Amino acid sequence: MSALAGHPGPALLARRWRDPAAWRTTVDVVAVLLAASLPWSTSLVSILGVVMLITMVPFLDLDRLLKILKQPISLAPIALFVLALVGTLWSDAAWGARLYAVGPAAKLMVLPALLYHFQRSERGLWVFTAFLASCVLMVVMSTAVAFNPALALKANADRGIFVKNYIDQGQEFSLCAVALAYPIAQLLRARRWVPAGILTAIMIAFLANMIFIVVSRTALVTIPILLAVFGLIHLKWRANLMIAVTAVVIGLAAWSVSPQLQQKVSTFTQQYQDYRNDRGVTSIGERLEFWRKSLHFFADAPLIGHGSGSTRHLFELAASGRTDLAAGTVVGNPHNQTLNVAVQWGTLGVVILYAMWAVHLLLFRGDGLVPWIGLLVVVQNIFTSLFNSHIFDFHEGWMYVIGVGVAGGMVLRSRTKPDAEQGAVTP
Repeated sequence: MSALAGHPGPALLARRWRDPAAWRTTVDVVAVLLAASLPWSTSLVSILGVVMLITMVPFLDLDRLLKILKQPISLAPIALFVLALVGTLWSDAAWGARLYAVGPAAKLMVLPALLYHFQRSERGLWVFTAFLASCVLMVVMSTAVAFNPALALKANADRGIFVKNYIDQGQEFSLCAVALAYPIAQLLRARRWVPAGILTAIMIAFLANMIFIVVSRTALVTIPILLAVFGLIHLKWRANLMIAVTAVVIGLAAWSVSPQLQQKVSTFTQQYQDYRNDRGVTSIGERLEFWRKSLHFFADAPLIGHGSGSTRHLFELAASGRTDLAAGTVVGNPHNQTLNVAVQWGTLGVVILYAMWAVHLLLFRGDGLVPWIGLLVVVQNIFTSLFNSHIFDFHEGWMYVIGVGVAGGMVLRSRTKPDAEQGAVTP
């Protein structure tokens, strides 16, 4: 009994319970788990997001948090959430639909908390490494499912989809593939051939999966844009020209050997023609119809919109009698982030949305891996939001919150370090 009484375990646990560094480490671990679980689970992400916020509370530095909250990088996402909340007051939708429409914007409130935490933490790269490793494992499972569909956890899943869907998977893989371009370029310049070769192999695995197994139209459009951003920022014009020529050659080669890529690209014109000739419901036809109607809804209430959760009711009123055509489809999401905001909250909402994107783009000015990751997350979200509402979609919205929050906090930390060091040596 005396041996048990003198056991150091309870005392050690009590000391760690009162240790701010231990709590910060706990937040780091939960953030790593959150990023690693994002490609696999929605419920686990929601749970870990709440747990992460709770573990920040015991030793919260209110002064530092208030400084973060007063900056535009935090004020813009908070304003978008507040607008969604206040927008319930002038909506004609049922209260259930109004409150349900607020939920997708709620995740933006986690972004300032991540900025606050990773301005102090030195483990931000752990989060990005965990996400990359998780996506690499997803490539393995996607390839396995392509050859043996019985392995898929999702019932009636598309080819090569282990969990979730091809849009989410394409977002993950395209982000990782293009993000790896920066460290590969840096390693090649330093003549570190082995790690450069490993990262190049991983990049090729992502691209091969998107070319031969799961082809996403959104990824096809955005990957060239992301690569162009990389070239313009980090490479000279000769290197950009060589990469452009190489990309065209690789693209033509991929087209010639990938039936999946050929089929996906050919659907663009075919679906558009089917829509124009009223030959039934097609994906592209639906999007064009959603956008056309949403512009009319916006014109009817251009300043503050129709209110939170009003989109579905508006589409119900505008639907034609034929449910077999795109004009008869009823949705609560026009599959365009700008129009999604404009219909519900008008010009005011669009200004806040664009202001958020702008301040986050400006946050990641400068060279380095972390600014590159943050910039890439924002640019990808902006361009993919032309075809989807990716701020409000669960998976892509969390990608934005985690990417901007962690990378933004690390950038703020790097900018405050020199000031602190200079102040320490200034007489």
